[in-house]
Amino acid sequence: MAKKKSGVNLPKWAVPLWEDMGSPNLSDVERINSGDLLERRHGLRKDDIIEVQLDARAFVDIEGKDAWIRGRLLSSGKSSIEILCEEGKNNYIARDVIVKIVLVAHTRPAYIDDKELLAFERKDMKRRSNLHEKVEKESKGSDDTHLWG
Repeated sequence: MAKKKSGVNLPKWAVPLWEDMGSPNLSDVERINSGDLLERRHGLRKDDIIEVQLDARAFVDIEGKDAWIRGRLLSSGKSSIEILCEEGKNNYIARDVIVKIVLVAHTRPAYIDDKELLAFERKDMKRRSNLHEKVEKESKGSDDTHLWG
């Protein structure tokens, strides 16, 4: 079991994923479930190490298959989640076949406290805005969108 200055023990399968992330100190990002509302930090976060149990009915032949996918949460959308599994493959899993998600360990601060993630989102929004402006200029042939009438 991996342990880095914290009370968080990682299962053997999660240690390589944790090391690939630079072995972050897990005690700094532990969840807080009770206490003052403003101090609570819980819920799934980007880069969390998780285990996902899939509905066995999603498999045609369940014999010999593991109904669990273990890995690092890369993204979470409305209809699916993306997990970097322990074998290093990206898995996109439909929310319809998920039975259970087990949080093994947080590896990042809560969203509101994650300065790196907030800075990334700000830069990404600016990049997207610039790209939209460029596409709009190229598609209309001129920059007359600021004119009325």
